[in-house]
Amino acid sequence: MTEVAHEEKPALTKKEKTKAEKQAEHVARIKRTLAASVIGIIAGGLSYWSGGIPNAAGLQENGFLAFMIMLAGIVIQKHLFIFMGMDTSKLGAKDWFYQGFMTFAFWFMTWTILLTSTQL
Repeated sequence: MTEVAHEEKPALTKKEKTKAEKQAEHVARIKRTLAASVIGIIAGGLSYWSGGIPNAAGLQENGFLAFMIMLAGIVIQKHLFIFMGMDTSKLGAKDWFYQGFMTFAFWFMTWTILLTSTQL
């Protein structure tokens, strides 16, 4: 078998990118952050409603299930990005950590607000 040598273009530096390229990258980052935030809010709501009625201390019987829903939200992100037509091949570990953290933060805030708002 013969191997075809593919010449990859070196990554452009910030100074070499055009304004349109910079704007396109910025919009893609905003879309990824928005998707992670919305997934976190949805996961927080699902965690609350699937966890059962909180007791006097604000704890739910199925707290582990709530945590697993949040983890599922983090895993679903990559598939959602692909579905939205985003190129995920250029995302590094730092990018995925940021996306996961945003999902976790919004999940935690939503779940906590829902748990504390039902306490009278």
